[in-house]
Amino acid sequence: MARLPYLTRADLADQDQDLLKRDIALNRLLAHSPGLARAFTGLAMHIRHASRLDARLRELAILQIGWLARSPYEWSHHVRISQDFGCTEADIRAIGVETAGGDSALEPLAKLVLQGAREMWDGPAMSTATFDALRPQLDAEALVELTLIIATYCGLVRFLGTMEIDVEPDYMPYLLAHPLPA
Repeated sequence: MARLPYLTRADLADQDQDLLKRDIALNRLLAHSPGLARAFTGLAMHIRHASRLDARLRELAILQIGWLARSPYEWSHHVRISQDFGCTEADIRAIGVETAGGDSALEPLAKLVLQGAREMWDGPAMSTATFDALRPQLDAEALVELTLIIATYCGLVRFLGTMEIDVEPDYMPYLLAHPLPA
């Protein structure tokens, strides 16, 4: 159970009803801070719908962070979302293989994206070698977006864990089909 109550439309003023346009646990908790909720939603919608970074690579980076954080909420949501953006079941399984140091069938660019995400998770930054290997394959805008997306999700999984946000029943099948390691 979350550390703060999940808000419902009945809890919100008329001008804040839009905060629950997407009625998920994260939004119901963020609604405690309407201004922050709007700012975060704007960033999240830009990442999902306006980023120039290849959507599949974006989702692989986010999944990598969810896997490393052992974040049931992030992982289950992005297993679902990633499928809408071109990730296959094999791509999703490759996250665990690559994290464990194995060799998956992912193409070299996807492997570099996952490596960069792992390095940023471990901190304090993506290595120069990884960034330089990405540079010829991604333009400056995509590199900035990739790096900021990884950094954003590193922070988000910590928020989710601290607030103990629950996985909604609609997302549990994705967690069950692709369980996180213990």
